Amino acid sequence: QVQLVESGGGLVQAGGSLRLSCAASGRTFASYAMGWFRQAPGKERDFVAAINWSGNAAYADSLKGRFTISRDNAKNTVYLQMNSLKPEDTALYYCAANPGGWIPTSSLAYDYWGQGTQVTVSS
Repeated sequence: QVQLVESGGGLVQAGGSLRLSCAASGRTFASYAMGWFRQAPGKERDFVAAINWSGNAAYADSLKGRFTISRDNAKNTVYLQMNSLKPEDTALYYCAANPGGWIPTSSLAYDYWGQGTQVTVSS
């Protein structure tokens, strides 16, 4: 069982930055692939980024260059650095965990989810 708690969301002006954190419980965190997804009101939950145990990462094409995912296995934490934020980045951001070694981009592949942290970007 893995429990995930996101933090770091908030209100930011367009062009600004935020760093989201996701703290995970459990001794097997280091072996999990971790992902970030986001969901805007009235829209589906979309893939943002994911990282596997060895640090290999994948990103949504539209977010490459602005968002960076990283992890600190010693702290059981995964991060999402978001730069040059745009109003369309406004959403509830979720952290998710998958026990496999690959880098899933589908939400269906993830077994554990956090409650989400709200990111609002004003124009």
